[in-house]
Amino acid sequence: MTSVVSSQQSVGKTPPKPAGWDRTRLGVLVPLGIVVAVAIVCIVVAALTSAQRADDVALGRERQLLTRAITNLGEWSLLRIKNVALSNAAVSADDIAQGSARLQQRLTFWLSPLRDHNLVVVIGSNGEVVYSQPGRLRSDNELAQAATPKLQTAVEFLRGRKPSMPAGSTRLLGADPLQPGDITETVLLLNVDGHPGVVAVLPLGKAKTAPAILAIRFVERRLLANISDRLQLPNLRITGREAVTAGNNAYAFTDGQHQPIARFVWSSEKPGAAILDSVIPFIGIALAGFALLAGLVMRYMRHTAAAIASGEDQLRYLALHDPLCGLPNRNFFGERLEAAITSVRHGGPPAAVFYIDLDHFKDVNDTLGHPVGDELIRNVTLRLSHTMHDDDLVARLGGDEFAVITFASAEPAALQEIASRAIAALCAPYLVNGHTIVIGASIGIAIIDKRTVSAADIMRYADMALYRAKNEGRNRACIYDEVMDADLSQRKLVEQELREAIDNDRLKVLYQPIFNASGEKVVGVEALARWPHPTRGLVSPAEFIPIAEHSGLIIELGMRVLRRACLEGKAWPGITVSVNVSPLQFRRLDFVNMVERTLMETGLDPTQLELELTESTLLGNLDSAETAMHRLRSLGVRLALDDFGTGYSSLLYLRRFPFDKLKIDRSFVLSIEKATDAAAIVHAIVSLGRGLGMTVTAEGVETAEQHLFLRAAGVHCMQGFRFGTPCEPAEISERLALPGPGIYRSIEGDARAALAS
Repeated sequence: MTSVVSSQQSVGKTPPKPAGWDRTRLGVLVPLGIVVAVAIVCIVVAALTSAQRADDVALGRERQLLTRAITNLGEWSLLRIKNVALSNAAVSADDIAQGSARLQQRLTFWLSPLRDHNLVVVIGSNGEVVYSQPGRLRSDNELAQAATPKLQTAVEFLRGRKPSMPAGSTRLLGADPLQPGDITETVLLLNVDGHPGVVAVLPLGKAKTAPAILAIRFVERRLLANISDRLQLPNLRITGREAVTAGNNAYAFTDGQHQPIARFVWSSEKPGAAILDSVIPFIGIALAGFALLAGLVMRYMRHTAAAIASGEDQLRYLALHDPLCGLPNRNFFGERLEAAITSVRHGGPPAAVFYIDLDHFKDVNDTLGHPVGDELIRNVTLRLSHTMHDDDLVARLGGDEFAVITFASAEPAALQEIASRAIAALCAPYLVNGHTIVIGASIGIAIIDKRTVSAADIMRYADMALYRAKNEGRNRACIYDEVMDADLSQRKLVEQELREAIDNDRLKVLYQPIFNASGEKVVGVEALARWPHPTRGLVSPAEFIPIAEHSGLIIELGMRVLRRACLEGKAWPGITVSVNVSPLQFRRLDFVNMVERTLMETGLDPTQLELELTESTLLGNLDSAETAMHRLRSLGVRLALDDFGTGYSSLLYLRRFPFDKLKIDRSFVLSIEKATDAAAIVHAIVSLGRGLGMTVTAEGVETAEQHLFLRAAGVHCMQGFRFGTPCEPAEISERLALPGPGIYRSIEGDARAALAS
């Protein structure tokens, strides 16, 4: 702490002030003039930037309109082909494959409504041209000869027979094939001897080699004039690679090799000039206001300069230090971080930033009160300061967040060692006002090197590393790397989509059956949340549950799953309905009241409800957890200790807390046939559970051998793919309605089918 205090004092010192009233006024006037000048420049730059931004937005809108218009041509052609395909004169794929003598005559009659296109082609299953119908223009015959080979190549690409699209073509509409070789409705833009054309492709049938109808319409002058009038794009035309003159905009469609297919040019719209004309008067008013403000500030500063100078040192200290623990605050830390970055950039000693967040500190404030939380912060300050080196800066950024600038090393191994010492010190139990408190700490580390640009960047890197440390299980340290940027962006996106899914009730609740030891009777179900994403399919719970826990969404998610399980469990009297409870959800003071209220509103028998808790739920929260569990038991709710053997596996939990059931983690069950120690552990857990009068359930049972072993070991209940996958409530009801051993056979058959798929 000595070095920290000394550094604070050195930063808090102020330079000697110039003597004399004139020098004081000059010292105020010059900075004020600079501020006014900077403000004026900022206003002007903002106006110019806004004008440029308006021009850019207008250009982007015009490009989008042009792209949409070209695509609409293809969609219109595709719609017309569909109407022709559904007409009474339609020719089937089988007729084309047989190649009857009258086929050409039938195709001509069938496709005659498409005569206004420049070329209509039917391509057979093997890529051959079955039928070709040029348009009415004289040039259509010449362009048809050049376009036909490219159209064949495009169809073969869509069927998966060619590795790439033909040169000078791109896809405007239509997704990639779902299966290799599938062909779907598609719109292409194709360059034929310098003439861009929009091609609509429609397969005749769903077979992979179904014949396809292709209709091409070239983008010619009359069509461009129509688009120009409709979209208000003056002088729209197609040009080559010549430079674009002032006052014009250009946009080029390119193929897969980034070669231009068609380049469109039109007269540009410039809304920025209008913006400048409307803003300039206000800029003049603002400048006058700045001048008046400068005069008033000068007058005020002359009368108050002496008072400000006398209290400057004290004010600076208060502004740069945390009043609770005396550590430097965020402002002081920011100054020192900027100085450290500058030093490293100019060849100074290596440095790194530790961003430290205390785990479960909020629980201390909520359960024991803020005075205990404040004293805990002081204890954390002492431990953290004693752990770091003398020349390191330890700061409190606010709440339960601390930061350290260390000059000890920039090597990852050395930084991890320092962080491990800090975590060990912070995680050791605290004795505060007669309370034994256990908290955790997660650390994000960012290394300062010559490439570091600003303090904001280095803190963002440290924050991302801290985010990774929390997601990997807390009580650990992570060093920033560039991959974290992409991971964080993806997590933020998933978090936002999950929030919308929860708010709109788009999550589903499936139920996995739990059987007795013989596998002949369903004794319970476990409610499992599932997220059917509209574009990514079924999102794994292993992906969205940790994000929900980190963001706090797990509370709302857990409440919805509990309510849904209680409502649907009423249809299954006599069996238990198990619901998983997250640590964050269980530690809320109103959790028991929420469970009781849900049972009353849904009408579920409390003895049917079973809440599954993990060992991490009880860490550092023993007294309040015990009280909550006894209240739940008094309601009739059953309690299960989930994933036993994978956490701390403390026997204290089994003796102290009123658990009804012990669940063996699936990792032990899956290892029974491979590792003898796993089998021994399972035997020990079963013996322990039975000795304490608990029901023992094994999770993840997948094979008959595992079933027989667990049954012989004395397990009461089992669940897993051996007996059934998570399914809809209606399927659970159907299975419960089946008589006798038929339930087991039905579910076993479903499980085998699920495993085979």
